[in-house]
Order: sequence, then structure tokens, then C-alpha cells
Amino acid sequence: MATPPPATPFRRWRFWIPLILQTALIAAVPAQAVYTHLTGRTVVLKTVPVDPYDLLRGYSQTLAYDISQPNNLKSLPGWKTIPQEPLPTGESMPQNTELYVILQAPTAKNQERPQPWKPVGVSRDRPSNLPSNQIALKGRIENGWQVVYGLETYYMPENRREEVNKTVTEANRKQTGAVEIKVDAQGNAIPLRLWVGNQNYEF
Repeated sequence: MATPPPATPFRRWRFWIPLILQTALIAAVPAQAVYTHLTGRTVVLKTVPVDPYDLLRGYSQTLAYDISQPNNLKSLPGWKTIPQEPLPTGESMPQNTELYVILQAPTAKNQERPQPWKPVGVSRDRPSNLPSNQIALKGRIENGWQVVYGLETYYMPENRREEVNKTVTEANRKQTGAVEIKVDAQGNAIPLRLWVGNQNYEF
């Protein structure tokens, strides 16, 4: 019985190349988060009331921000650079359109909790040469009406679920929530902690 010929280097590479590429893609996600954590600037975003329970994800807080709604961005300089699609019910933004919201640091200081940064502009492309008190946060359009930043879910600690859920639900009625994040030079962000009143919870 004839033995099969040994695998050629080309055949071996046909197996290894896809495996290496997949491994690199998987590793790139935590690597990006580590880079943002090490090099990013600390920014605070104001949250708005949302449904506190997401059945698809178990016990978690679904977070939204004042800059999540396009209506809160339309009056800012640069909004006209964002593509629009005419629809019978009004204008909508194309799905997965990327944009950058320019945030400015607050001048007032609060010793009890950090103050939210103020949105002062919007750009279709990543801004360069911003003043030292400003930074650009990258977002993406979803469903033609919502801007997401990858900061929309906070998973509650097992031993503090009831406490956090109650505190956040009560705070939602007063719109007093905030999320502390880090933003790198490319506009990517990672969450650090959730502030509810003067309480804070690590992500």
C-alpha cells in the first residue's frame, strides 16, 4: 500500500496562516483595551434614564448618555458633516456611520464626585490639534437614531446586585448618574466606574 506524500510547506502554511490570523484578531481586542487604559485620558459622561433590567444579559444596567441621542448633538458645530438619509418620517443617519463627539472638561470641581464633560462639537472624521481641555470620543450610529460608544452595559457584581439595581433605578428618576471612562488618542473608550449620586461602582 502506497504511503501518502509528506505535507509540503505550502500545505502546512494553509493551516497555520488562518490560525495565526484568528489568534491575532482575538488578542487585538484586549490589547486595545489595555492600550486605552494605559494611554487614555479620564473623562466623565452624564447618563440618562434607561430600563435597568436586560433579560438577554442577566442582571445588568443598560446605560445611555445625553450624547447617545442625535437630537442632543444636532445643535453642535460640525453636525452637518454627518451623512443623512431622507425618510418619510424624517431624516435618519446611515447604519454604522462613525462619528466623533468632541468633549470639553468642566471648569468647576466637585470634591465628592467627578463632573461630566460637555459636548461642544461633532465631526465625521477624527479631529486633530484639539485644545488640551478637549478630547474626541468615537461613536457609531445604530438603527439610524442612536449613537453607541461601546459603554452601554454595566454588569452588576453578584453580591451587590440588589443594592446597585435599587440605587441606579432611583437615581435614574433624578438623572444623576455618570460614568467615568478613559479615552485614547484614537477616540476609543473603556469604562472605569459607574457613579450613582456619591456612590461609585467599578466596572
